[in-house]
Amino acid sequence: MEDEEAAAVLRAVGRQIKMWREAAGMKQSELGAAIGYSEEMVSAVERARRIPKPDFLDKTDEVLGADGKISAMTEDVERARYPKKVRDLAKLEDEAVELGAYAALHIHGLLQTREYAQALYEMRRPAYTEEEIERHVAARMARKAVFERVPRAQITFVQEEVTLRRPLGGRMVLRRQLEHLLEVSELRHVSIQVMPTDREDHAGVMGSIRLLKLRDGKILGHSEGQLYDRVVSDPREVQILDMRYGMIRSQALSPGESVTFIEKLLGEET
Repeated sequence: MEDEEAAAVLRAVGRQIKMWREAAGMKQSELGAAIGYSEEMVSAVERARRIPKPDFLDKTDEVLGADGKISAMTEDVERARYPKKVRDLAKLEDEAVELGAYAALHIHGLLQTREYAQALYEMRRPAYTEEEIERHVAARMARKAVFERVPRAQITFVQEEVTLRRPLGGRMVLRRQLEHLLEVSELRHVSIQVMPTDREDHAGVMGSIRLLKLRDGKILGHSEGQLYDRVVSDPREVQILDMRYGMIRSQALSPGESVTFIEKLLGEET
């Protein structure tokens, strides 16, 4: 487990399940057979080595007669499933009234389809385990809740043209990703722009940018590197990022032109 907050949740869940199992006079193998999971899985959950799915918790609650006490931990367990940096970023996104992002290397996380995100995490080196890939993909998909939040946040994206052409995961994955971009672009509170490769003047040559304007008026930046990512809170640094993002948007195709551009690319994929 990569952070103590999540580890503490899983230890508490494991202790509760073990306590209820022993009170019911059941062995790990017996509980596993009753809920449709292996003895190894039950043991791993009790030792906080594996993250139980909602189905595991619900069936365990029912078999052990916990009267909802084990199932009630599902929400906390689901949050613990996501990496800490994702949980922290999701909290900031939930507080934002405006979000802006320029993506230079791949489709921005909030815009990715499940298949596209899966492909990205499968390419990671050193390689993730299947469980780690599942955890990261689930976390990325969960962040999409920001699109449905009320009141709506104003969300803008600028995608580098090459990110719309690179077939990460294969041609069919790219095709579905382009279709998804067109679907998201129809949302009234979302704007997607494309930065053409042939631009001679480009304010985003230093890399991807993300900005979050919070309810209290504060503006934060977020930057990612090969081995790190960090929240930028220094007003002087945020001002620079805000200036660059504004210039990038002015240099990119308009939202309407961008939709036409994506439609053209999608036609080339047929």
